[in-house]
Amino acid sequence: MSSPARKLAYSILLRLESGQGFAVDLLQAAEVSKLKDADRRLATEIVMGVLRWRGDLDFRIERLSGKKLRSLDPEVVSILRMGVYQIQHLQKVPKRAVVDDAVDLTKAARKRSAAGFVNAILRKCEAPNDRTPGREFEQLSPEERESVRRCFPAWMLKRWERITDTAGEIGESGATRLAHASLATPRTTLRVVPAGVKVQEIRQELEAEGIITSSCIYAVDHGLTVESGQVQNSRAYREGHVTIQDEGSQLVAELVKPEAGQSVLDLCAAPGMKAGELAQMLGAGTLVACDHSALRLRTMADLLPRWVPAGVRLSMVRVDAASQLPFGVKFDRILLDAPCSGTGTLARNPEIKLRLDPADITRLSELQTRMLRSALPALADGGRLVYATCSLEPEENESVVESVLRAEPGFRLLTPQELAAQNPHFAPLFDSRGHLCTRPDRDAMDGFNAVVIVKI
Repeated sequence: MSSPARKLAYSILLRLESGQGFAVDLLQAAEVSKLKDADRRLATEIVMGVLRWRGDLDFRIERLSGKKLRSLDPEVVSILRMGVYQIQHLQKVPKRAVVDDAVDLTKAARKRSAAGFVNAILRKCEAPNDRTPGREFEQLSPEERESVRRCFPAWMLKRWERITDTAGEIGESGATRLAHASLATPRTTLRVVPAGVKVQEIRQELEAEGIITSSCIYAVDHGLTVESGQVQNSRAYREGHVTIQDEGSQLVAELVKPEAGQSVLDLCAAPGMKAGELAQMLGAGTLVACDHSALRLRTMADLLPRWVPAGVRLSMVRVDAASQLPFGVKFDRILLDAPCSGTGTLARNPEIKLRLDPADITRLSELQTRMLRSALPALADGGRLVYATCSLEPEENESVVESVLRAEPGFRLLTPQELAAQNPHFAPLFDSRGHLCTRPDRDAMDGFNAVVIVKI
C-alpha cells in the first residue's frame, strides 16, 4: 500500500501533465491540507522536485531503461519520475520505500504488467555519492552542471546567455548559474502587514513559537526571511499579521510610493499581494484593484480586504487592461504588474518552463505593450506609473517600455540616480537604464523587472 504522500503527489503530477492547473494551487487543495504535516511536506517536495528536475529525470529514465519515454504509458512515466527524483535527491528517504511504493502505484494505476519494469529500473537507479542539499554553484562538477542544463529548454538557456550584467553578457556559465538557482527551493519571505507594527516585535513573537527569521536585505522596513520553522502554523500568520510574499515582489510595490489621500490603480491586481502592500502604504485614500479574470477577482475578494486599512476606500473591478480603461478619473499612482512569461519565478512555478514556447514571449510582449499604452492616459499630472513583470526576457521589459515611450510623448523614466535617492535601501538593484532588476542567482529572490514612469 503506497503512502498517502506519494499517492497524492502522483495524482497531482498526472493532472499537471494534462495541463490542468498549477502545482502551487493544487498543493493548497483541501485533500493536501488533510494530510499529516510530514506527508504534506513529502508530497510537496516530490511534486515540485519532479517538475524542477524533469528534464534530467527523463534523461536518466531513458538511459536506465534503454527506451524512449514516448513508448511508455504516461502513468508509468510519472511513477518513474517520482522514484528517480527521490533516489537522486532526497537524502533521508529509504530507497526500498521508494521502490515498493512505486510498484504499488503502478499496480493501482492498472498497469500491473509494468510493475516488474518499474521495479527493475528503480533498483538500477543509484543515489549519487553527494546529495547534500543547497550546494553552491561553484561546488558542482561538470556532470552536475550538465544535469542542471537538461532541466531547461535549450532555447531558454540560449536567451539567458544574452542577459547583460555589469560585466556584459553572462554567457553559458552565467546562464547555467541562473538555471541552478531556478531549481532551488526558494526561501520563504514574509511581509509584516499591520501598519505601525514593528518588524522586531513580529520576529520575537515568531521566535517564541520556534520560527527563526532574519531581516530581508533590501525590503528592510517590513520584510523577514524564514530561516527555520513552519510559519503557516504561527499565530501571526493565522491572524494576518504576516503574509508570505517574495522580497522582489515587495520591492515592486515599494516603487509605487503612494501617499495618504491619493488615488491608486492596480490594473492586474489578483491575487492581491501587491495591492495589499499598496493599501498598507497608502493608509488613507482610494484603491481600485482590477483584474480581467472573474475567478481571480473572487479569490482577491477573499484575501485583499483583510489587508486594507479602514481609511482606504477599496473597489474591485473586472477590467480588460489591454483595452481602453472605463474610468472617468485619473489616478495619482498606477501599478501595472503585467501578465508575463514568469521566467523569473521558475523555482516557484517550474511547470512554466515545460509549457512555455518562444512564440509566447512575442505574444505576451504585444499584450503588455497594449496594456501600458492603455494605462498611461489614466495617469494624473505629476503622477507615477510602475510597469513590472516577473520575466527575465528583454522583449517583455526594456522593449515594451522603450516602444511605448517613443510613441507616447509627455512621459519619461525616472533615472537610476533619482531611483537610488528615493530607494537607498535597494539602490544596488537598479541598472544603468533605470530598471529595477532582480535575479534568483544573484539576489536570492524571484526575478523581477520594473520601471517608474512619470508624467511630465
